[in-house]
Amino acid sequence: MGLFAQTAFWQRISAVFIALVLLAVAMAFATSIGETPIPIQTVINALANHIFGATRHIDPIDAGIIWNYRLSRAVVAAACGAGLAVSGVVLQALLRNSLADPYLLGISAGASTGAVSVVILGVGGGVLTLSMGAFAGALLAFVFVSLLALQAGRGPGGIILAGIAGSQMFNALTSFIVTKSANAEQARGIMFWLLGSLSGVRWPDASLAVPVIVLGLLVCLWHSRALDAFTFGRESAASLGISVRRVHVVLIGTTALMTAVMVSIVGSIGFVGLVIPHAARFFVGARHGLLLPLAALIGALFLVGADIVSRIIVPGQVVPIGVVTALVGAPAFALILCHRRVLR
Repeated sequence: MGLFAQTAFWQRISAVFIALVLLAVAMAFATSIGETPIPIQTVINALANHIFGATRHIDPIDAGIIWNYRLSRAVVAAACGAGLAVSGVVLQALLRNSLADPYLLGISAGASTGAVSVVILGVGGGVLTLSMGAFAGALLAFVFVSLLALQAGRGPGGIILAGIAGSQMFNALTSFIVTKSANAEQARGIMFWLLGSLSGVRWPDASLAVPVIVLGLLVCLWHSRALDAFTFGRESAASLGISVRRVHVVLIGTTALMTAVMVSIVGSIGFVGLVIPHAARFFVGARHGLLLPLAALIGALFLVGADIVSRIIVPGQVVPIGVVTALVGAPAFALILCHRRVLR
């Protein structure tokens, strides 16, 4: 390895390390900032008591806010940001489409239909929660899009067209249900959820999101060399001995599962899976061995930061986090388009 290659390698490793440090700082601030500001030292004391069994004196109310509300919220935000970003990286490589994002498979639209079916139509007879309904709807939409793509054929283009068709159909169903059956309060609650919300997440949500994201990232990293090959096309990947169909099934299934879990917990949060992969490529290039972990860290950092902004941008009110990500993500993506650093 030459001197230039060694320098570039360590610069990329440094980018991952810096992103990890910034994520830790952002999560500390996310735990500190809110309607009731809590000093960082109090946050550190509370975490020391819960994690390491320390006996530092801290107000019980502050301890409850930190551990039961804000820290769990920050962990879920980080997991969701990481999962959406990793899914975006994988789909952009597999489909060779710089505009691909996790919702391309119709998962967000299906989750919306499942959520409104439970909340407004009462599907499940009170047994299903909103998150369970959203997860079931997401999986149903993914199965529908997959079957349609198989029937249509045409490779990645068929998947994209099937995803568009599925998204439009499930979005239409959601709109029909809300228009026909929802009262004003239900419509407002569903609209808030559709724009993305972390308000109700707690540790049970984190205990679901974190393992799914960790396992999904490990699966994607295991196939990082295959993803590198897919960057040059399906034919190039096949010529290198890669089982194209198997890798497609495994990785698209993995991204679908991660996205379905995230959407079922926090709703539809846009632009994370679209913009973050391009931002990560700017720092470490297109080699997926480094691109995937950096995208996960930047996605986690971005969504934790967006959650902080959503809580303080309007005093006394929490703005849907999807609004914040769109306000930041749309100009960022426009900048990427103008400079054409990643879209070739």
